[in-house]
Amino acid sequence: TMKSIGLFTTLLLSAIDIPNVSGFSTARRGITTVTTTSKLTMSSSEAETPLSNSDHILFDMPVSNNGARVRAILYYKQLSQQQVEIISPMKLGGLKSDEFLALSPQGLMPALTIQKEHDSGMKHLSESDTIARYLLAEYAGTGPSFQPDNPRSNQICRWHDVYLTTIQGCLYKPASRFPIGDYADRKSAISAFQKQLKTIEGFMSDDGMYLCGDDVSLADASLFPTCIFAIYMLPKFDDSQPPLPPKLNTWFDNLRTNDSVFSKIYKEIMDTLVTSWEEKNHRWDSIWLAGQRDEAPGTIFDKIVAKEIPATIVKEDEHILAFKDISPQAPAHVLVIPKDRNGLTNLRKASAEHTDILGRLLVAGAEIANDAELGFGDGARFVINDGDDGGQEVYHVHLHVLGGRKLGPMG
Repeated sequence: TMKSIGLFTTLLLSAIDIPNVSGFSTARRGITTVTTTSKLTMSSSEAETPLSNSDHILFDMPVSNNGARVRAILYYKQLSQQQVEIISPMKLGGLKSDEFLALSPQGLMPALTIQKEHDSGMKHLSESDTIARYLLAEYAGTGPSFQPDNPRSNQICRWHDVYLTTIQGCLYKPASRFPIGDYADRKSAISAFQKQLKTIEGFMSDDGMYLCGDDVSLADASLFPTCIFAIYMLPKFDDSQPPLPPKLNTWFDNLRTNDSVFSKIYKEIMDTLVTSWEEKNHRWDSIWLAGQRDEAPGTIFDKIVAKEIPATIVKEDEHILAFKDISPQAPAHVLVIPKDRNGLTNLRKASAEHTDILGRLLVAGAEIANDAELGFGDGARFVINDGDDGGQEVYHVHLHVLGGRKLGPMG
């Protein structure tokens, strides 16, 4: 509302066709505006009508795993459309529209508009855990409690929100969106995602159908939708191991099969993943380690990294290896390579996912060029050869650091 947002905003929506999904309002057309009433409205050339007359509007879409946490509460408590109506953010012009950003400043689903008077004075909420706990308090006398004060549930929810959802983008975002969280490349982010699933498994109760025992909790509502992402997406990157650790997998299958609410959540998310993300948009075709992989043959550098053949190593850490060139072109000549080629057969294959390792190569090269014991003096030449025209001999990207004398002009 204008009272809560503090501005008049209008936006002409482009005509958008969105498939109807049961339980979701996805109306198109019109001009949305924030008015002086307590309800969001949609206006057209003829009349101005409320976007919804419900007590709350949940702006969400079926594929949202974070929104599904909230939807599970709505379905379990059987809240009416008058109490909470689910509407697509596209009705406000999309996640990056001014109208939606006024509700959710990060432009993320879900967002909740409170259209009735509330003691807190709040008119809208963002972040799924905040919305979920608000609804659990607001409708505490209806349906299951979801155990909002259970420490086991809260531990799982917190771990999920801090360590899983912050990096889940590694499973579906393009290289241009990296780094993700604390991880500079997809491979390390996926490894961390799998590790956190195992950690959460350790928090589970040993008894009962649900994560905290015999009764559903907010932990189940939070984790189950993200595990749908995991079981669908992780095998695209590595099908050599099950996507979920064993106890979590048993819990997930049990809820998917035997709990009608979680079966509904499963269908909502999977339908969009399969029909829209996969079949229509081919989302994973261009994603590294899923549709795109390093299929080039190994090189002598792989054997040096594995210590299968000798080399005079001058610097080594978790990420890089530096060793003296066996055919030096200067008194001091060192090669610096990434231990994991990760698709970098040559520099032209680099993407945003390689920013960190390429930076590490240059920093290591600089440190080596400052080492007088290796024969370097006042400066060095840094060279990366690329492809046949560039004189590349080994197809595993590498940095030449040359020095020890005054080098002539290139050419």
